[in-house]
Amino acid sequence: MRKILSTSLSTLVLLCASLAVTAPQAQAQTTTKKTTKKAAKKPAAKAAPAEVDDGEDEGTPDVKASVTVDYKCELGNSLTLFTNAEDDKHIALRWGKTLRRLTRVPTTTGANRFENRKYGLLWIGIPAKGILLDSKTGHQLANECKSAAQEEMPAPAPVDPAHSL
Repeated sequence: MRKILSTSLSTLVLLCASLAVTAPQAQAQTTTKKTTKKAAKKPAAKAAPAEVDDGEDEGTPDVKASVTVDYKCELGNSLTLFTNAEDDKHIALRWGKTLRRLTRVPTTTGANRFENRKYGLLWIGIPAKGILLDSKTGHQLANECKSAAQEEMPAPAPVDPAHSL
């Protein structure tokens, strides 16, 4: 019986040893680099058509019958807005020596937003101030722009957090 047990034990050890040797080889074979077919190149997607330029952003706006509002901004910048009561869809903006026509862009926030896409000008006006942005480069051109009426507005009272509840 001892001989059978010894033979069985030897066989078991030999079997385990052979599994230990062959298992890494089998695993290595399954982890070899798989060759994959490259997908056929898709034709390049057609570029989205550029927005139709209706000429609305071009030309010099007529500001003779317009109401003029001068704004003083940070860093000594200044600009002038020209509005016309008969046309609330457009304003004219003098920035530096150029006069550009901007078209109203609808918003859900209540801010007045006007843009000239050709030149990349974007004016955002809220009751406390205005800001002029370059929408092509993403930079501020003029910030903290205030008209004389906005400068006269009283500053909001500071809120005491202890008494705000």
